[in-house]
Amino acid sequence: MSQFHFDPTTYMDLMRAEVPAYDRLQEVVAAATEGIAVSRVLDLGTGTGVTLAAVLAQHPAARAVGIDESAAMLQAARDQFGWEDSGDDRIDLRVADLADPLPPGRFDLVVSALAVHHLDGAGKADLFRRVAAVVGPPGRFVLGDVVVPEDPADAVTPISDDYDRPSSVTDQLGWLDEAGFEATVVWAERDLAVVRADRRT
Repeated sequence: MSQFHFDPTTYMDLMRAEVPAYDRLQEVVAAATEGIAVSRVLDLGTGTGVTLAAVLAQHPAARAVGIDESAAMLQAARDQFGWEDSGDDRIDLRVADLADPLPPGRFDLVVSALAVHHLDGAGKADLFRRVAAVVGPPGRFVLGDVVVPEDPADAVTPISDDYDRPSSVTDQLGWLDEAGFEATVVWAERDLAVVRADRRT
Protein backbone atom coordinates (compact mmCIF):
# COMPACT_ATOMS: atom_id res chain seq x y z
CA MET A 1 0.00 0.00 0.00
CA SER A 2 2.97 2.33 0.49
CA GLN A 3 3.59 2.99 -3.20
CA PHE A 4 0.55 5.28 -3.49
CA HIS A 5 0.03 6.44 0.08
CA PHE A 6 1.26 9.98 -0.56
CA ASP A 7 -0.25 10.59 -4.00
CA PRO A 8 -3.64 12.23 -3.42
CA THR A 9 -4.47 12.26 -7.14
CA THR A 10 -4.48 8.46 -7.39
CA TYR A 11 -5.11 7.45 -3.79
CA MET A 12 -8.84 6.73 -3.93
CA ASP A 13 -8.81 4.80 -7.20
CA LEU A 14 -5.92 2.65 -6.06
CA MET A 15 -7.38 2.08 -2.60
CA ARG A 16 -10.61 0.79 -4.11
CA ALA A 17 -8.64 -1.42 -6.51
CA GLU A 18 -6.37 -2.85 -3.82
CA VAL A 19 -9.02 -2.98 -1.06
CA PRO A 20 -12.30 -4.08 -2.68
CA ALA A 21 -14.25 -3.67 0.58
CA TYR A 22 -12.86 -0.14 1.13
CA ASP A 23 -16.22 1.62 0.89
CA ARG A 24 -17.89 -0.90 3.18
CA LEU A 25 -15.14 -0.47 5.77
CA GLN A 26 -15.65 3.29 5.70
CA GLU A 27 -19.41 2.87 6.13
CA VAL A 28 -18.97 0.58 9.13
CA VAL A 29 -16.41 2.87 10.78
CA ALA A 30 -18.83 5.81 10.57
CA ALA A 31 -21.77 3.70 11.79
CA ALA A 32 -19.73 2.45 14.75
CA THR A 33 -19.51 6.03 16.05
CA GLU A 34 -23.28 6.23 16.58
CA GLY A 35 -24.89 6.13 20.00
CA ILE A 36 -22.61 8.54 21.85
CA ALA A 37 -22.61 12.32 22.22
CA VAL A 38 -19.65 13.73 20.29
CA SER A 39 -18.51 17.32 20.60
CA ARG A 40 -14.85 16.73 19.70
CA VAL A 41 -13.36 14.04 17.45
CA LEU A 42 -9.78 13.07 16.56
CA ASP A 43 -9.04 11.34 13.25
CA LEU A 44 -5.75 9.44 13.07
CA GLY A 45 -4.39 9.18 9.52
CA THR A 46 -6.83 11.58 7.88
CA GLY A 47 -5.49 11.12 4.34
CA THR A 48 -7.90 12.62 1.84
CA GLY A 49 -10.56 13.08 4.51
CA VAL A 50 -13.01 10.33 3.58
CA THR A 51 -13.32 8.88 7.08
CA LEU A 52 -13.52 12.25 8.82
CA ALA A 53 -16.18 13.52 6.42
CA ALA A 54 -18.32 10.43 7.05
CA VAL A 55 -17.93 10.75 10.81
CA LEU A 56 -18.80 14.45 10.77
CA ALA A 57 -21.92 13.62 8.75
CA GLN A 58 -22.96 11.47 11.72
CA HIS A 59 -22.02 14.20 14.22
CA PRO A 60 -22.58 17.54 12.44
CA ALA A 61 -22.11 19.65 15.58
CA ALA A 62 -18.72 18.16 16.43
CA ARG A 63 -15.37 19.89 16.13
CA ALA A 64 -12.56 17.81 14.67
CA VAL A 65 -8.81 17.47 14.64
CA GLY A 66 -7.25 15.34 11.92
CA ILE A 67 -3.62 14.28 11.67
CA ASP A 68 -1.65 12.76 8.82
CA GLU A 69 2.05 12.55 8.01
CA SER A 70 1.46 13.92 4.48
CA ALA A 71 0.75 17.61 3.98
CA ALA A 72 -0.29 16.86 0.40
CA MET A 73 -2.97 14.42 1.55
CA LEU A 74 -4.33 16.92 4.06
CA GLN A 75 -4.46 19.60 1.38
CA ALA A 76 -6.41 17.18 -0.82
CA ALA A 77 -8.86 16.73 2.08
CA ARG A 78 -9.28 20.49 2.39
CA ASP A 79 -9.82 20.84 -1.34
CA GLN A 80 -12.18 17.88 -1.70
CA PHE A 81 -14.51 18.90 1.12
CA GLY A 82 -14.04 22.65 0.97
CA TRP A 83 -12.89 22.76 4.58
CA GLU A 84 -10.42 25.58 3.93
CA ASP A 85 -12.43 27.68 1.47
CA SER A 86 -15.52 27.59 3.67
CA GLY A 87 -13.63 29.09 6.58
CA ASP A 88 -14.95 26.27 8.74
CA ASP A 89 -12.84 26.51 11.87
CA ARG A 90 -14.43 23.37 13.30
CA ILE A 91 -11.90 21.29 11.36
CA ASP A 92 -8.22 21.48 12.28
CA LEU A 93 -5.90 19.40 10.06
CA ARG A 94 -2.31 18.94 11.21
CA VAL A 95 0.80 17.22 9.84
CA ALA A 96 1.88 14.64 12.42
CA ASP A 97 2.97 11.03 12.67
CA LEU A 98 1.00 8.44 14.65
CA ALA A 99 4.06 7.96 16.86
CA ASP A 100 4.04 11.67 17.79
CA PRO A 101 2.23 12.94 20.90
CA LEU A 102 -1.50 13.21 20.22
CA PRO A 103 -3.10 16.66 20.00
CA PRO A 104 -3.85 18.07 23.46
CA GLY A 105 -7.25 18.18 25.07
CA ARG A 106 -10.06 15.69 25.52
CA PHE A 107 -11.93 13.94 22.74
CA ASP A 108 -15.25 12.13 22.89
CA LEU A 109 -14.31 10.04 19.88
CA VAL A 110 -11.12 8.89 18.15
CA VAL A 111 -11.32 7.20 14.75
CA SER A 112 -8.80 5.70 12.37
CA ALA A 113 -9.16 3.89 9.06
CA LEU A 114 -6.32 2.10 7.27
CA ALA A 115 -3.52 3.89 9.10
CA VAL A 116 -2.65 2.10 12.35
CA HIS A 117 -1.34 -0.98 10.50
CA HIS A 118 1.76 1.06 9.64
CA LEU A 119 2.85 0.72 13.29
CA ASP A 120 4.45 -2.44 14.65
CA GLY A 121 2.94 -4.27 17.61
CA ALA A 122 4.69 -2.20 20.26
CA GLY A 123 3.73 0.97 18.40
CA LYS A 124 0.07 -0.05 18.28
CA ALA A 125 0.01 -0.88 21.99
CA ASP A 126 1.59 2.50 22.77
CA LEU A 127 -0.87 4.33 20.52
CA PHE A 128 -3.84 2.60 22.15
CA ARG A 129 -2.61 3.72 25.59
CA ARG A 130 -2.25 7.30 24.34
CA VAL A 131 -5.72 7.18 22.78
CA ALA A 132 -7.16 5.92 26.07
CA ALA A 133 -5.63 8.91 27.82
CA VAL A 134 -7.38 11.45 25.58
CA VAL A 135 -10.84 9.86 25.27
CA GLY A 136 -12.06 9.30 28.66
CA PRO A 137 -13.75 7.80 30.29
CA PRO A 138 -16.26 7.96 28.77
CA GLY A 139 -15.14 7.91 25.18
CA ARG A 140 -14.87 5.69 22.14
CA PHE A 141 -12.17 4.60 19.72
CA VAL A 142 -13.22 3.15 16.36
CA LEU A 143 -10.51 1.38 14.38
CA GLY A 144 -10.89 0.05 10.84
CA ASP A 145 -7.81 -1.55 9.37
CA VAL A 146 -5.93 -4.30 7.62
CA VAL A 147 -5.25 -7.22 9.96
CA VAL A 148 -3.43 -10.54 9.88
CA PRO A 149 -6.30 -13.00 9.28
CA GLU A 150 -6.60 -16.39 10.95
CA ASP A 151 -6.65 -18.07 7.54
CA PRO A 152 -3.60 -17.07 5.46
CA ALA A 153 -5.75 -17.42 2.34
CA ASP A 154 -7.71 -14.37 3.49
CA ALA A 155 -4.63 -12.12 3.29
CA VAL A 156 -5.68 -10.41 0.05
CA THR A 157 -4.69 -6.78 0.58
CA PRO A 158 -1.26 -6.05 -0.93
CA ILE A 159 1.18 -4.87 1.71
CA SER A 160 4.75 -3.67 1.71
CA ASP A 161 7.11 -5.33 4.19
CA ASP A 162 9.00 -2.08 4.77
CA TYR A 163 5.90 0.03 5.46
CA ASP A 164 2.93 -2.14 6.43
CA ARG A 165 2.91 -4.04 9.73
CA PRO A 166 -0.59 -5.46 10.28
CA SER A 167 -1.36 -7.36 13.47
CA SER A 168 -4.01 -9.94 14.30
CA VAL A 169 -7.39 -8.91 15.67
CA THR A 170 -6.68 -10.99 18.78
CA ASP A 171 -3.47 -9.08 19.51
CA GLN A 172 -5.14 -5.72 19.00
CA LEU A 173 -8.09 -6.62 21.23
CA GLY A 174 -5.57 -7.56 23.90
CA TRP A 175 -3.68 -4.26 23.61
CA LEU A 176 -6.95 -2.34 23.70
CA ASP A 177 -7.99 -4.23 26.84
CA GLU A 178 -4.66 -3.44 28.49
CA ALA A 179 -5.13 0.23 27.57
CA GLY A 180 -8.51 0.36 29.34
CA PHE A 181 -11.03 -0.32 26.58
CA GLU A 182 -13.95 -2.72 26.20
CA ALA A 183 -13.43 -3.66 22.57
CA THR A 184 -15.71 -5.53 20.16
CA VAL A 185 -15.26 -6.53 16.53
CA VAL A 186 -18.28 -5.08 14.72
CA TRP A 187 -17.34 -6.17 11.20
CA ALA A 188 -14.74 -8.38 9.56
CA GLU A 189 -14.13 -9.43 5.98
CA ARG A 190 -11.06 -11.44 5.03
CA ASP A 191 -8.10 -9.30 6.14
CA LEU A 192 -10.12 -6.22 7.15
CA ALA A 193 -11.80 -5.53 10.48
CA VAL A 194 -13.58 -2.74 12.33
CA VAL A 195 -13.30 -2.61 16.11
CA ARG A 196 -15.40 -0.44 18.42
CA ALA A 197 -13.63 0.21 21.72
CA ASP A 198 -15.39 2.00 24.58
CA ARG A 199 -13.30 3.42 27.41
CA ARG A 200 -13.89 1.66 30.70
CA THR A 201 -14.94 3.80 33.65
